[in-house]
Amino acid sequence: MRILSGIQPTGRFHWGNYFGAIRQYIELQGERENAFYFIANLHALTTVRNRQTLLQNTLDAALDFLALGLDPNRATLFVQSDVPEVSELCWLLTTGAPMGLLERCHAYKDKKAKGLSADAGLFNYPVLMAADILAYDSDIVPVGEDQVQHIEVARDLAGSFNHEFGETLVLPKAKLLDASARVPGVDGEKMSKSYGNTLDIFEEPKSLRKQIMRIVTDSRPMDQPKEPGTDPLFQLYSLFAADDACEAMAEKYRRGGFGYGEVKKALADASVDYFAEARARRVEFAAHEDRVREILGDGAAVARKKAAEVLRRAQQACGVWQ
Repeated sequence: MRILSGIQPTGRFHWGNYFGAIRQYIELQGERENAFYFIANLHALTTVRNRQTLLQNTLDAALDFLALGLDPNRATLFVQSDVPEVSELCWLLTTGAPMGLLERCHAYKDKKAKGLSADAGLFNYPVLMAADILAYDSDIVPVGEDQVQHIEVARDLAGSFNHEFGETLVLPKAKLLDASARVPGVDGEKMSKSYGNTLDIFEEPKSLRKQIMRIVTDSRPMDQPKEPGTDPLFQLYSLFAADDACEAMAEKYRRGGFGYGEVKKALADASVDYFAEARARRVEFAAHEDRVREILGDGAAVARKKAAEVLRRAQQACGVWQ
């Protein structure tokens, strides 16, 4: 069984990326041939239009993955563009992709509904994502609920290809990531780069503490009891603190007589401690960039070998290769 997932290098990884996805990717590591994780720099081109920014973001994503616990001996880590076979498979799929199917995809549909211009990259994004998945005979794709549609598109395109040319491509299945790991941003909404409300995993502790102290809270007086389960600040704290510490904090909420500044300080302390080892590992990896690039190169070699096999199968099936 092969697991595959990717993440765009559109900026530094934040708490939402980690608890919503990356932590679970790391938990799913097994044998190297069975866990493929890629940095989706081709997808990122739909939003990142600066060469140096994209290069730096891609390297930062690799450093972050490795620092957070992705083990290159137990998973294959690579950069999307280092596997050109995916782009060719994307074209084979594009030739049979119904316009109506792509017009119904969320990202394109939502942008058009807001009256914003959408380019061909955004429109064809689901086909490239399908190629990313199908190129490796992926069985399982861990995704959030908002990404399930992309797996359905991949299945539709693979099914259509198989119907026309014979059984060629493996139909993947989505594995829903832990929905309970909803991470609120500093404004209480879902943490997202697009909302500008993120807290970065590897932000310097002093700067991170300042950001945490600016988290939006309600105006209820200190002595008023509060419900912890509905408070974004408590939700953040519960991601980092041990069960007994969470319960003690929850009791303070229900009892009242405390200020949100106390919770913010506890959150800052807990989050800095939680990522301390990862922060130290990142410094070590950053001091040895050649090793990081070697890991990415090794990963790309493994990924290309599999993608070339699948592409050749698809080429032969549809008649562009003898």
